[in-house]
Amino acid sequence: MASFRKKGSTWFYRIRYKDPFTQEYREKAKGGFKTKKEAQLAAAEDEKKLLEGYEQTDISLKNFLYTWLSEYKKGSVRKNTFNLHKRNVEKHIVPYFRNILLKDVKPIMYQTFLNELASKGYSKRTVEIVHGTMHSALEKAVTLNKIEKNPCVGATIKGQSKKKDIQFIESKDIPAFLQEAYKYGYIYWIFFKVLIETGMRKGEAAALQWTDINLKERTININKSLDFQAKSEDELFGDTKTYNSKRIITISQSLANDLHFHKKYQNQNKLALNELYRHDLNLVLCRNDGNYMPKSSLFNAFERILKRAGLPKLPIHSLRHTHAVLLLESGASLKYVQERLGHGSMQITADVYSHISKKMEQDSLQKFENHMESLYENLAKE
Repeated sequence: MASFRKKGSTWFYRIRYKDPFTQEYREKAKGGFKTKKEAQLAAAEDEKKLLEGYEQTDISLKNFLYTWLSEYKKGSVRKNTFNLHKRNVEKHIVPYFRNILLKDVKPIMYQTFLNELASKGYSKRTVEIVHGTMHSALEKAVTLNKIEKNPCVGATIKGQSKKKDIQFIESKDIPAFLQEAYKYGYIYWIFFKVLIETGMRKGEAAALQWTDINLKERTININKSLDFQAKSEDELFGDTKTYNSKRIITISQSLANDLHFHKKYQNQNKLALNELYRHDLNLVLCRNDGNYMPKSSLFNAFERILKRAGLPKLPIHSLRHTHAVLLLESGASLKYVQERLGHGSMQITADVYSHISKKMEQDSLQKFENHMESLYENLAKE
């Protein structure tokens, strides 16, 4: 509500309002109006802007970002995406900008922030991801009339494009790996074999339920992921990494046979443990009591099995790469690899596996050249 006073020959107004972010009462005053009517009109316009949130120029960037996360992102994007935005805010943006006001973030200042990230050794992709969080948040600030322009627009992304060589188990070493896995423990053998033969992420495999598998049609419906860090069982099953990660894949007859045996194996556990078995989870790849496989158990088992098989240390994710390489070795196209792995675009698949594909083409060409040379040599002898 505005109040008006005349001071000398001019009028001024004072508006008292409650800041929706801090919940504190604030005041805005302005003077220099020739008549009370002019002051009333100006006050009415400012009250309207305050109601819309436009004139709250003392909002801190930090407060706005956390409000953006809770009010506009939580529940509207996938859990992994939300956690990525939250991590960017907490790890990079807030520590750099501290308590700066939202309106005081300027393009040159923001560019300096991005440049500093790059100078700290972060890859260009990491800087792009942090930029995506900030740009999205401040674009919402523009929409909400908190600021007039987005200072992130037009920023230049710097940093090194770090391409790591993909890690995978050579096809010749897979039998030895699986033999050691079986000796280490049957439940680990079936888990890792499924990863090798399907290319699923470990969270996707750990979340598989028997309702997702059609042994007759030999298909697996990948539609969720297990959150190994879930704080409650209600949060145990989450979304796949991306929308494109939801997919239905066909499996080999060999793997279908393994899963058919595995189902019988589980049924024996269910009968033996009865009420102690986690029937409610209905998991395919799980512990003998039907509970999910802890991440630490999978990591430790994988590391030990590799060592026993005489193979170098690798991350479990290397089994996904192993599957992709097996597909390429069998003559599959990058398009098919993309669809089977659930990549969002061909570009992602090409960026990761194109050099493997090219190496295979070169090897094939070399074999062809060697073959032709031998033919010509034989002709020359004749």
